[in-house]
Amino acid sequence: MSARKRVAVVGVGTMGSQAAWRLARRGADVVAYDRFAPGHDRSAAGGETRIFRSAHFEDSRYVPILKHADALWEQLQQETGRELRRLTGCLLMGPTEHHQMATVLQSIAEHGLDHEVIDAEALAKRFPQYRLEDGDAAVLDRRAGFIRPELTVQTAARRAEQLGARIHRYTPVREITPVAGGAEVSTDSGSERFDAVVVTVGPWVNDLLPDLPWEVEIRRIVSAWYAPTTDAWFGEERPAFIRTAPTHCYGLPSPDGVSVKIGLSRVLHRLVGDPNALDRTVQPEELDIFTELLGRHLPDLYPDPTRLSVYMEGYTESSRPLVGPLPGAGDENVILLAGFSGHGFKLSPAFGDIAADLALDGHTDQPIDFMTTLGRTAA
Repeated sequence: MSARKRVAVVGVGTMGSQAAWRLARRGADVVAYDRFAPGHDRSAAGGETRIFRSAHFEDSRYVPILKHADALWEQLQQETGRELRRLTGCLLMGPTEHHQMATVLQSIAEHGLDHEVIDAEALAKRFPQYRLEDGDAAVLDRRAGFIRPELTVQTAARRAEQLGARIHRYTPVREITPVAGGAEVSTDSGSERFDAVVVTVGPWVNDLLPDLPWEVEIRRIVSAWYAPTTDAWFGEERPAFIRTAPTHCYGLPSPDGVSVKIGLSRVLHRLVGDPNALDRTVQPEELDIFTELLGRHLPDLYPDPTRLSVYMEGYTESSRPLVGPLPGAGDENVILLAGFSGHGFKLSPAFGDIAADLALDGHTDQPIDFMTTLGRTAA
């Protein structure tokens, strides 16, 4: 019998916790490192809820990976006995001519997804908390809902530990050095050699890998929570929502029935220079766009937020993530997962599984050609 592969996972957050679980599940000797601890609030995996959906705005090629993630969400819940995801549906709204609405309908048609097209009159009766404009379309993705991000990260990490993984908490990795047949991971306590290293450090990717040939833009994400003025948000149906235009935004009714979380798209958030010095204070003027959005499309929410939180996310120019080995001689044993551009959490179990494929087998059967690092020139 061949020896177990020793695999390091650097960063035990959204992707790293899932990679550690999938690697340990497949019998690898897993050692993971995090500058904080699984489930911390300093990166993208925060805010208590994130959206899961089957239909995809950005690219219909994600749908097969979403289906794989869907099955793995069920598996992780069964293995741990925790409710990490609840399927409540997701309303996808925007102008019919908007390219993202066209992509949604394309992904639904190509993959036979469970959905419902809702006209303005029916929407007003069934979901009166939303306002459509002339020319808008509304599609209900039925295989959708919300995920509990912090609980998911901690649950996946704990399951990895139960399967034999070791996690070094509050242990920043300073350098990853390719060596013959593997790579070394260096911390303040010394260096350790592995057969493969999976790098999932989120907004710290440019710090750890300063020579990365692709730009990963780090942005400061503001989430705001608003109290509803009516009971409509917490009726029998309580779907999440995404609106494509004129202001790209999303929202989720909170599981406890107290508030609604609202978030904005990439271009509406400030760039982050140093992820170690994130400005976590939200200035009053930053709320103007939220106030305008509520007045135009979500008038049944009080205009003053009850809570504000700040996170970070990494974006590529194309919005397609970087998944695969680092380029360069000797770097094939360093597997990178970065730049998920705000829509990676729902896919995280699948990407954890893909990372395990690449680290253990050198290839994956999942359809990642459109996001792979192999032969890639532009981000």
